Amino acid sequence: MIPKTDLKANSLDFENHAMIKPTGFREYDARWWFGAPGDDKAPEINLYGIQTLGAALGTLIYELDKKPQIVVGHDYRAYSLSIKQALSVGLMGAGIEVMDIGLALSPTAYFAQFELDVPCVAMVTASHNSNGWTGVKMGVERPLTFGPDEMSRLKEIALSGQQKARRGGGYKKIEGMAEIYMRDLSKDIKLKRKLKIICACGNGTAGAFAPHVLDQIGAEVIPINCDLDHNFPSYNPNPEDMKMLHAMRDAVLKYDADLAVGFDGDGDRCGVVDNEGEEIFADKVGVMLARDLSTQYENAQFVADVKSTGLYLTDPVLIENGAKTDYWKTGHSYIKRRSKEIGALVGFEKSGHYFFNHPIGRGYDDGILSAIAILQMLDRNPEKSMADLRRALPMTWGSPTMSPYCADEEKYGVVDRVIQEYQDAKAKGDKLLGQEIIDLNTVNGVRVVLEDGTWGLVRASSNTPNLVVVVESPTSEDNKNAMFREIEARLAKYPEIGEYDQKI
Repeated sequence: MIPKTDLKANSLDFENHAMIKPTGFREYDARWWFGAPGDDKAPEINLYGIQTLGAALGTLIYELDKKPQIVVGHDYRAYSLSIKQALSVGLMGAGIEVMDIGLALSPTAYFAQFELDVPCVAMVTASHNSNGWTGVKMGVERPLTFGPDEMSRLKEIALSGQQKARRGGGYKKIEGMAEIYMRDLSKDIKLKRKLKIICACGNGTAGAFAPHVLDQIGAEVIPINCDLDHNFPSYNPNPEDMKMLHAMRDAVLKYDADLAVGFDGDGDRCGVVDNEGEEIFADKVGVMLARDLSTQYENAQFVADVKSTGLYLTDPVLIENGAKTDYWKTGHSYIKRRSKEIGALVGFEKSGHYFFNHPIGRGYDDGILSAIAILQMLDRNPEKSMADLRRALPMTWGSPTMSPYCADEEKYGVVDRVIQEYQDAKAKGDKLLGQEIIDLNTVNGVRVVLEDGTWGLVRASSNTPNLVVVVESPTSEDNKNAMFREIEARLAKYPEIGEYDQKI
């Protein structure tokens, strides 16, 4: 079956044919606008399209010569169960045995691959995207998830009708995986220090998991917005979003808590607010964890994404401890894979994905495990608060991740032109903020570094129709702001770029 790329909802064709918008196949997972109640935005995929996706994934599993078994789970959105069921029908028709673990976090599904000894996974989730989005995170080699090569081939199979029907498919409902997963996280861990923790879940799936696990390891847990509600009435569950971070800050100050931890819609990311109500970006929390872990593990190797602070290379404590950090492409699949390739103890992403490898974790991103690691860091530093650990870092002035709109069909071409602009400027010796450009890292978009260490990043989002802009300065807030203004003015010349979700 070759799917249509554009069908009108509430039509005869929509109810009888598969529809898949090609741009939903992204660099390392899949995301489509499925639709939300009361929204008249045109859907990008229908349930027959999801079924076709499942058939294509099953075909790819056989093509890659993997055992034809797969773990499937779904997040807490009104339509996610129906998405998972349609996906499962496609998988079974392609000869795959489906192991359904029910409502799950993404890390619950990754854990189940190990627990059930199943090589493949398909987690139905739109992660932190707003209501109306759906998506699938996939992998065939634990703990890794798909990268560009697998996603390109999956797209080709799905859109060209190359999926093959096979016998041997089946379905098994796995009961109790959530409880097994939570017990595994909390086993052999008991905090010695009494810690009062705000646990914020934005009414997303993590509300059914995180408060219980943190309670089991001995924290005093104060849950906020942990009741499951797929309307997300308070804010979107996204620990990079300032609305969620501000709610966490307000709760810390109200309850005099030691810190707040917040989780995204599928529980693979963790955000932090300290005891003084200061919102700490995840890359800085990563530097704190790297400091702590590098005292325990000699010559520790880390990975950080290109959106992250420069402190991973310049922090004197990490240098003294012999720690090394490799900057790599942004994206959970990229950092996960890179961490495994070079034997990193942990991979850190500015978005809050942390990848703990042996002996701490199994190599996949798990927001609850990240929260546990942060609490254990505080447990090992009983005289210090989270704010103390923050203040102990060298001062830098950094921005949140800002995302101006740019259509999926346009964003990569725009970024290529921006890269060329900066390469030309460096070749001509142009100065920015009165300084020379000393480095251009183009492993993922362009990271422009100036003489005083001030840097700015422009890249295409892998998951949404946006660009990504991040800036940081180790010298002053003025230079941070000036770097953003430089990028903002440069991007303003492109009519393809629309409004920012936030600015500094």
